[in-house]
Amino acid sequence: MSADFDPLASETFDSPHDDYRRLRATCPVAHAEAWGGFWALTKHADVAAAAGDSDTYITSQQNVVPKVAFTGRRPPLHLDPPEHTPYRRAISPLLTPKKVERLRPVVRAICADLLAPMLAKGGGDICTEFSSRMPVLVFGRWMNLPPDQVESLGEVGRRFNVAVQSADMEATKESSLLLYDMARALVAERKARPLDPNDDVTSSLLAARADGEPLPEEMIVGMIRQVLVVGIIAPTVMIGSICVHLSRDRALQDRLRAEPALIPAAIEEFLRLYTPYRGFARTAVRDVTLRGRTIPAGEPIALVYASANRDEEVFEDSESFRLDRDNIRDSLAFGRGTHHCPGAALARLELAVALEEILGRTKGFAVNGEIVPTRMPEIGALKVPLAFE
Repeated sequence: MSADFDPLASETFDSPHDDYRRLRATCPVAHAEAWGGFWALTKHADVAAAAGDSDTYITSQQNVVPKVAFTGRRPPLHLDPPEHTPYRRAISPLLTPKKVERLRPVVRAICADLLAPMLAKGGGDICTEFSSRMPVLVFGRWMNLPPDQVESLGEVGRRFNVAVQSADMEATKESSLLLYDMARALVAERKARPLDPNDDVTSSLLAARADGEPLPEEMIVGMIRQVLVVGIIAPTVMIGSICVHLSRDRALQDRLRAEPALIPAAIEEFLRLYTPYRGFARTAVRDVTLRGRTIPAGEPIALVYASANRDEEVFEDSESFRLDRDNIRDSLAFGRGTHHCPGAALARLELAVALEEILGRTKGFAVNGEIVPTRMPEIGALKVPLAFE
């Protein structure tokens, strides 16, 4: 079978969106030969339907394109219902908007600390120096880690983050194994000295029951390992992409600086326009035919959220930023169905506070050097050098 696109081709910050626009118009159910071959759904309706049909499209066989997991299954993303449900049930109450709101001052303090040296020297790489570090430190606090462990997680998490986005498989494996060691140590600590399950994710998982039995300890370790990084990579890319956009649109930058109450709505539109994932995967349990093409059972299918969220049939003037979209709820930035991102409220909080701090502590900023894009499965900016006014 000939390839409809090449995900390994050299890219710029903007070029993937050009390719997805072409595929939506001419080949919305596309096939690529990279990584052993996979399918890509690029239309909103197809992506939403597949994400919402966990009986036909399973995640346990492969949950991302390219496949990077090499150390076993990690709940809940690597599991299908009903097996994944006890893990989701344990973590979701700790990620409600009300719960994560308590972290607002923590997030603000972390952002201020990370921005301070950049402000002192008049700029820097917003991804390397700020957004690759901020979410790791926030997660450490959310997981009730002591300061020394937060610092260790910050360093290992940043290394994992950059390794994944740079397609450095050796560094990815090395840092992933270190994260597993941290997860095992945390589980052992909470078994010995449990905290309130209503306020601590590890204690909640240890207290959870499935059919009256505790969850398998190795699966809890896997989930803690998953939690340690799942909320790290997307904010890194998103904040970089937002800063690129605002560097190009100074009027919008100035407006959001002057009217910070608009920032939450702006974040929703930025999430639609610069959705940071394009490779979350499913595998069909039977042959499926979409738009005249048959995808054989057992072959990986990438749900390209970044393309779906720019689908012209759903979003008017889909390539443009609009603060007032009346159908912004149709955005797939956090997925759909049983694997809808449980950390959406925390992600929104991090992004909003980060943007408030970046705008509030500068009179202006602009890209000052080469933008380095990330690679699949993410989409967006890996490095964004900024000059601050």
